[in-house]
Amino acid sequence: MSSFPHFRPSVDAGDLVAISGQIGLLDGRLVDGGAAEQTEQALANLLSVLDAAGLTRSDVVKVNIYLTTMDDFTVFNERYNAVFSSEPPARTCVAVHQLPFGALVELEAWARRR
Repeated sequence: MSSFPHFRPSVDAGDLVAISGQIGLLDGRLVDGGAAEQTEQALANLLSVLDAAGLTRSDVVKVNIYLTTMDDFTVFNERYNAVFSSEPPARTCVAVHQLPFGALVELEAWARRR
């Protein structure tokens, strides 16, 4: 596994906060399992970054989702909908060739300060 990149988990942009891409890392390693487990961890990581920025899931206005295969969309969507069940944010989901560390799922988000 290559070295962990240096990046800021979030950046304030006026009333908006940009949340860097979150993958299923726990303690510097991808969680065991497949897309379901990685999605759950990526969502947990996203919620943790939101919390550190003083925000909650209800502050999220846009999520960009990257999957290495659309075959994982259904299992991803089940986990995603469990977190964003009430007034879900706008979102985009695309398939990409590859993600860091061999991840199957990556999420990035925009949230607003109220």
